[in-house]
Amino acid sequence: MSELISESRFVDSFETHIAGIDSVALDQLHALSMTVAWPHRGEDWQFLREFGQGIVAIDEIGRILGSAMWFPYDAQFATVGMVITSPRLQANGAGQWLMGHALNQVAGRNLGLNATRAARRLYRSLNFVREALVFQCQGEAILPPDVAPPSGAVIRAVEAGDLEAIAELDCVAFGTDRKLLLARLLANSKGIVLSRAGRIEAFSLCRRFGRGHVIGPVVARSDADAIAVARPHAAEHAGAFLRLDTREQGGAFSDFLSRCGLPVYDIVTTMSLGGPWLPVAGRAVAPEPKTYALVSQALG
Repeated sequence: MSELISESRFVDSFETHIAGIDSVALDQLHALSMTVAWPHRGEDWQFLREFGQGIVAIDEIGRILGSAMWFPYDAQFATVGMVITSPRLQANGAGQWLMGHALNQVAGRNLGLNATRAARRLYRSLNFVREALVFQCQGEAILPPDVAPPSGAVIRAVEAGDLEAIAELDCVAFGTDRKLLLARLLANSKGIVLSRAGRIEAFSLCRRFGRGHVIGPVVARSDADAIAVARPHAAEHAGAFLRLDTREQGGAFSDFLSRCGLPVYDIVTTMSLGGPWLPVAGRAVAPEPKTYALVSQALG
């Protein structure tokens, strides 16, 4: 482990050291994500830095060669994301070095992450286990067909007083309280809720991200409710680039995404360390709320 968390490492002929992610400029982080064709703008990096913590690998002439972030939700759980290693760093096997520093910062917590194909071997070597697949659906959105609202449902825009109800619903679906994150998202997103008899039973958020906009999270108890709260965003951004990350494979919600012009572009793997991340479906009399669309691959 001492090798994994040493403060410096030689890459080629340059000595590379660890620094805090807040110590570098956003344009440097944007340049790093561009080296691996990730869509994050400087503004997207800043949003992540405001909510989470992280490190970067910097060589002796100031070039950023890698990053890793973690997002603690409570004393028991955190997600890991934005783990990027430039081609030079990858060639020198320094991914474990970066991850060693990140894991040292979240020691004692159960962890979850969404692994790209290129990173799965690294995470398996660190004892992360596979839980599910995430389908990155994106493209130029098409105006979705009109559908009747689900039975008894009222669909409206998110209001200022909805945070508590949204956070309660999300906590059941995600497995951990994300009220602070949701409050930040609400300030930067357009939201839709579905209610019955005055009780919020589904919601969706959509915000500026990468090449266009991203829908997420979407939390609902049924495909029909999830479609009802996601459809207004797809309609609003018809003709523009739109993205949604989901674990739904097949079924009505997946078919809806295809009809909106959002085919599967890539697939990543949800993995965990220390204990299961995703809630296990129970035998409740009423369907439990579940996450139909992730906030992002870093935040889950």
